[in-house]
Amino acid sequence: MNILGISCFYHDSAACLVRDGKIIGAAQEERFTRKKHDFDFPTQAINWCLSAGKISVKDIDFVVFYDKPFIKFERILETALTYAPSGISQFIQAIPLWLKQKLWIPEIIEDQLDYQGKILFCGHHESHAASAFYPSPFKEAAFLTIDGVGEWETASFGVGEGSSLDISHYLQFPHSLGLLYSAFTYYTGFKVNSGEYKLMGLAPYGQACYVDLILKNLIDIKEDGSFKLNMRYFGFCNGLRMTNWRFERLFGGAARRPESTITQKEMDLAASIQKVTEEIMLKMARHVHKSTGQKSLCLAGGVALNCVSNGRILRDGPFENIWIQPASGDAGGALGAALFVWYKYLNNQRFADGVRDSQFASLLGPEYSDEAIVEFLEEQGIPYKKLDHLELSSAVADLIEQGNVIGWFQGKMEFGPRALGSRSIIGDARNKEMQTKMNLKIKYRESFRPFAPTVLSEEVANWFELDRESPYMLLVAPVKDNKKLDADSALKGASGFDKLRVNRSLIPAVTHVDYSARIQTVKREDNPLYYDTINEFFKKTGCPVIINTSFNVRGEPLVCTPSDAFRCFMRTEIDYLVLGSFLLDKRLQVKQEKDESWKKDFVLD
Repeated sequence: MNILGISCFYHDSAACLVRDGKIIGAAQEERFTRKKHDFDFPTQAINWCLSAGKISVKDIDFVVFYDKPFIKFERILETALTYAPSGISQFIQAIPLWLKQKLWIPEIIEDQLDYQGKILFCGHHESHAASAFYPSPFKEAAFLTIDGVGEWETASFGVGEGSSLDISHYLQFPHSLGLLYSAFTYYTGFKVNSGEYKLMGLAPYGQACYVDLILKNLIDIKEDGSFKLNMRYFGFCNGLRMTNWRFERLFGGAARRPESTITQKEMDLAASIQKVTEEIMLKMARHVHKSTGQKSLCLAGGVALNCVSNGRILRDGPFENIWIQPASGDAGGALGAALFVWYKYLNNQRFADGVRDSQFASLLGPEYSDEAIVEFLEEQGIPYKKLDHLELSSAVADLIEQGNVIGWFQGKMEFGPRALGSRSIIGDARNKEMQTKMNLKIKYRESFRPFAPTVLSEEVANWFELDRESPYMLLVAPVKDNKKLDADSALKGASGFDKLRVNRSLIPAVTHVDYSARIQTVKREDNPLYYDTINEFFKKTGCPVIINTSFNVRGEPLVCTPSDAFRCFMRTEIDYLVLGSFLLDKRLQVKQEKDESWKKDFVLD
């Protein structure tokens, strides 16, 4: 049985094909259209999923949409009336898009796909919950979903057992942790629904000096993690901004203008809202544990991408195990909706061994054979060198040790926002200049942004305060004490971004200013060439850790095709590119006038 899951029309459109409970393929539309966070109907992602499954539209048994548009429209209408007259203007601006597409999902699906079969709708938080529990390794577990807003719900929890999945408790709009965090994202000058991770990365540079102000004026938090926002300070119900003049007066001025200088104030605001977020999520997790009695917890929803909070739940929370959906945002809703139909709607049996998940390392997207890659290289007249598996892993390890930056294009593309060793840029984590070099000369982004390490799974506990795998880069943990350098005195005298210049550990390029790292572990069975390359580097240097960041530049999605990868390679200061079995040296490429045309396409966020 073939089930097609779809999410679209809000942000991060995606499609997923599930066959008899197995994930055949999943991909975000942005990767094909090259429009970051593309929210249009995912035509290309659907077409790819069908080709991955070697089927046509007539072979689809069910199409399922990841939320219920009429209930969401009811919430928008009711909110507009509640906040009338000011809320009416926002409603009037939203109504054309609803009348044109969002209320016509079945007709759009039938028209776009020429599909005449059954169309189902899954609740937004049901989709998140299903994406959290069903691919997890647990036979039974509690789940907790937290995001901006679905139909009415902003957070939910319940229990999954076998094929059963039951949501027992909700928080409802407008009281939303996701929207609270996005309000601070907006106020500090970053783009809502894409800049939240920048706010999280900025937090360690600041002091959490606004926490009391936030708790006194913006939010009332209960011991079980439930809360109410003071809506007098927010504009998302009755305006086109996340915050209003009262919020600005409370924090001493207007929102930071995007792309302007980041000051200590923004750093302190980031630290403060991050601390509040962590405390809320920890209270929620403790309450879920108390209510359900479960030993394991599954997380999804956009807020579950806050890997610092996830690390707190793991270290300080009551659960023995946690599993986080790597595509926790709306894109993962397509996957959750399809799995919900297979397990809950159709009541099919689910198998879980308690050890391995069924997400296939989230390598669920398009892949390109060596034959396809060499055809591209020959057509374009691109010089290359072909190497076998052992030669390639050894050569790349040498290049990394020599201080080179490598574009790494291998196998199936990742599903979700993180590069996990398939569409990655990699480098030497021991090089103290590498973070600045990658940010400014390759990623073309803010210098404060931290990079993540990939570490061999069996070595993670020797380098980080983490005693388990973290394959999806969704847990933050401190660097081991014996890998830290004595930087306390230098850090005491440094403030703001001056902290970047302080060498903090043996792997400074992936050690954030608070000695933490957003960790990805890799096992050979999940990604053999990537593992073997890091292992070769380990043999040569004694360090089983490298930098891993997404293969893209700011404002662009992760590269999808060999052409995307080569274009990014040539437009940046990446030194070498690995495409499948082929190694490309920048020095041997045709000399071209520096192409900066990509700048005009940037979404400054």
